[in-house]
Amino acid sequence: MNAIKTARKIISANPVSDSSRTLAQLVLALESEGAFSVTELYKLDLKNFELAIEILKEWRIDRYYAGKAKLFDLSVQVSALPG
Repeated sequence: MNAIKTARKIISANPVSDSSRTLAQLVLALESEGAFSVTELYKLDLKNFELAIEILKEWRIDRYYAGKAKLFDLSVQVSALPG
């Protein structure tokens, strides 16, 4: 199971826990490209800390593929321009 799906299940199961709040804040910071205090990661137990690191890894890979898709879309649009 991928880390993002696992985090969703953890957050859904207990949305008021400290771990759920930290994971949710991490996801929001990644999506908005906002600030996130690394110190918050150190407060997680080892299992959730490792999950947070996996989320970061998956987010980086997904971002690469999203950027690639945007580049492809732009390239298609440019190739359709006259001249």
